[in-house]
Amino acid sequence: MWAMSGDGGDFTGRAVLVTGGTRGIGAGIAAAFLAAGADVLVCGRTPPADETALAAAGGRRAVFSQADVRDPAQAERVVAETADRFGRLDVVVNNAGGAPYAEAATASPRFHSKIIELNLIAPLHVSQAANRIMQGQDGGGSIVMIGSVSGIRPSPGTAAYGAAKAGLASLATSLAVEWAPAVRVNTVVVGPVETPALSYFSALVAGLMLFVPVINRTGAGPYYGSRYRVSGNSSHRSPAADVRYSMRIRR
Repeated sequence: MWAMSGDGGDFTGRAVLVTGGTRGIGAGIAAAFLAAGADVLVCGRTPPADETALAAAGGRRAVFSQADVRDPAQAERVVAETADRFGRLDVVVNNAGGAPYAEAATASPRFHSKIIELNLIAPLHVSQAANRIMQGQDGGGSIVMIGSVSGIRPSPGTAAYGAAKAGLASLATSLAVEWAPAVRVNTVVVGPVETPALSYFSALVAGLMLFVPVINRTGAGPYYGSRYRVSGNSSHRSPAADVRYSMRIRR
């Protein structure tokens, strides 16, 4: 095992795989590990426009491998590629995931299946492949699941995603017990993070709120955890949820 310091630790000589690491949260994670001295491979279904778009820090850049981790064979390949390229595999960050807005009542069975597959089953495929390598090397390794507040609170509009993230947290606890002490498995529950995707979402919500005067904020605070009053009923919601609710009741 390696020591961690207050500034994030020294990962020189360590190898890291970040799934979905070409943009957003994944790219930020990859850059942080590079800055800490690690060798980093990121994967995604779509190659970046060019190499300069990949995460970089300390004069070094992440290596990209194209892979769809929903496919068990591709998940195993990208894990093996990381270990072969760098000589070992110390950290896997299961970051690939997400879901578009879709109401549970009308979303298709195929849609729900694909969301569960990406956000729950794919991390299991990657973790199984990583564990086989980490169990046989000095120092073992660490697997990190990127969770979501959607997995611990209502997730209207992304119900399947929230269910998958709740399942991911449960999966991590089971794997942690099964694979200890050589391999550590943890979940990081992520709230809103400033990325281009969130900026777009925030702008969309702000625009919608101009046309929904029924919403009256009754307390200050960020999107998650603020108190809003919707048509006389007080509740804890995100502005997006309030917007959708108010638009429905006014039709």
